Amino acid sequence: MFNLKGSITALVTPMESDGEINWEGLKDLIEWHISSNTSGLVVVGTTGESATLDVSEHVQLIERAVDISNGRIKVIAGTGANSTKEAIYLTSSAKSAGADAALLVTPYYNKPTQEGLYLHYQLIADEVDFPQILYNVPSRTGCDLLNDTVMRLVDHQNIVGLKDATGDLGRLEDLMTNLDSEQKDNFALYSGDDPTATEFMINGGTGTISVTSNIVPKTISNICDYALSGEAKAARDLDTTLVRLNQILFIESNPIPIKWMLNRIGRITEGIRLPLSPFDTKFHDKAEEVLAELNLLN
Repeated sequence: MFNLKGSITALVTPMESDGEINWEGLKDLIEWHISSNTSGLVVVGTTGESATLDVSEHVQLIERAVDISNGRIKVIAGTGANSTKEAIYLTSSAKSAGADAALLVTPYYNKPTQEGLYLHYQLIADEVDFPQILYNVPSRTGCDLLNDTVMRLVDHQNIVGLKDATGDLGRLEDLMTNLDSEQKDNFALYSGDDPTATEFMINGGTGTISVTSNIVPKTISNICDYALSGEAKAARDLDTTLVRLNQILFIESNPIPIKWMLNRIGRITEGIRLPLSPFDTKFHDKAEEVLAELNLLN
């Protein structure tokens, strides 16, 4: 049974200045997260620029991450697509590569109905016997997976959780009310919104799939430990130190700011793929201030 709690990093994909994948950089990032007590990694998710990777690169990234991790950290593969057929292929590839689970963003641009979303996820789960996490981020996809539809999917043996990036804690409360005790044991609820992730966990969430943990992995891991062990005050106190970081990380489209900041502290090379562009210089001073406050600059 799939069981993963705590801090899960939505990992960036390191790239050279020409946009080519930096494979050595990927290894360095994974080793850093293992040593920082990160619970799991999402590779080739939306933060990993999955939308601009071709299918062969996508599969290769999953394979490399699994190989580097070598069982030392859970690897969740981003396998969502706006084509159900492609999502099935990627999810099957993730299973073959030895990943621990798949994360499937809602189909973007198509704007399917709730029935279409239900049939999409149901078919993928029927076709690939592998743990799958639903992912709802309507601000990016133009498509909202409603709680009623989630409830129709929770009992499928291969659908093991939800990443909710809406930032609406009322949706968590609604799910917690409607899930029975057995479903709560078998269906993980992950925050996908860094500014509200601590409250999400304090109020019953399983963990966070975090952009912020790319740059402060130990801090996010500690917040998760506090929140999930009932030490709400300690979790909230530590979370307050990250307010400005969370703000700057989403001042332009993710992962533009996080990749610039990781490059600034020497963790990755500078590359990002079009149509994403380099971080606007007007935000550099503010970003450096935040890095300095967190003692991340050498």
